[in-house]
Amino acid sequence: MVRTLVMTVDRDNDLGVKAGIRGSVVGRRQVLTAALRLGIADPEESDTNAILGALHQHDLLAESAEPNDAVEIAILTGDERVGIKSDRNIAQQLEDVISEFQPDRGVLVTDGMEDESVLPILSSRLSIDHVEKIIVRQSKGIEGTYYYIAKAIEDPRWRARLLVPVAIFMMILGLGMILPNGGALIGAMPLLVGIYLLFKGLGAEDRLERLMRDMRESADAAILSSLLWAVTGVAILLAVVEGYDTYGELQSDGGVGNILMGLTVLQKSLTWIVLGALSFALSLIVLRWKKGNFSSRSILVIAFGMVLWTMATAALSVAIRIAGGSGYEYDVTTIYEDWGSTIFALFFFWAVRTGIRSWESKQDTGRYWGV
Repeated sequence: MVRTLVMTVDRDNDLGVKAGIRGSVVGRRQVLTAALRLGIADPEESDTNAILGALHQHDLLAESAEPNDAVEIAILTGDERVGIKSDRNIAQQLEDVISEFQPDRGVLVTDGMEDESVLPILSSRLSIDHVEKIIVRQSKGIEGTYYYIAKAIEDPRWRARLLVPVAIFMMILGLGMILPNGGALIGAMPLLVGIYLLFKGLGAEDRLERLMRDMRESADAAILSSLLWAVTGVAILLAVVEGYDTYGELQSDGGVGNILMGLTVLQKSLTWIVLGALSFALSLIVLRWKKGNFSSRSILVIAFGMVLWTMATAALSVAIRIAGGSGYEYDVTTIYEDWGSTIFALFFFWAVRTGIRSWESKQDTGRYWGV
């Protein structure tokens, strides 16, 4: 008995973005429905042809298979931000499908080099016997060429690769013609083209781009977290200054008890203390998000901190009123004015907690078996 898995990969997750279908999609009927929904959402999407090509391969293998053989088909999706995250999603979905179907070999159907780049990831987990590339036949006239150029300009991924070099070339040529003694600028154009071709030929372009992207992402996380830590330090300093200033004013006035003085100092400093705690929590969230281990627990902690802040503010206000000898009236209006924000914060925390639990329950399956 031989179990064969036919796969197609949507690395940039057009299936999820355009058709609202979350991978992995397993089974001929589900894959066919996914192809129809993607084709209706975007008739010009090449991934639709790749999915149909995978269905074609699945049917051919199923027709020629032995009675005891099994053939299954699956769509593996990545992420619209193509990179490490999308490849991890594809690897995780493949492992889920393998644990469910237990294939002996695999067949990969793609629509281009971008999806083929995940072949080492697939080969590390499953023996790939065949790779088929789906190329759509089009007219060879000038109109078809113009159409492809126009579509490439509209695509954000190709727009930067196509227009930026042309724009730099035209700018250097224009400056060389306008400026006096601009021959050096015009002569620099072959030099720049040669450097670009050298990087391209040595394969250093992708490495340099990956290095710059990693440095930029790390710098963004480090700079943002450092700024938040600086805000935390400044907030703590301002809380101390505010409390000391309030303490000095109350001591100079005289006639204020130690309990009332302590409550007033804490009330004046509470806003800065909460701001420092919030900025510190946000800095930790940024670091967790960049490391890829961000969880919904961080959001719950911030929402619960909002509840504690409103509750502490109301409690201090009531305590200062009682300590000052004014007493406290237990009527509806007074209770609403003092504790209304706390009640709203509790309701907000309950809504956030319910929403996060609902979202996590939808993400527990890890794969998608139907449309």
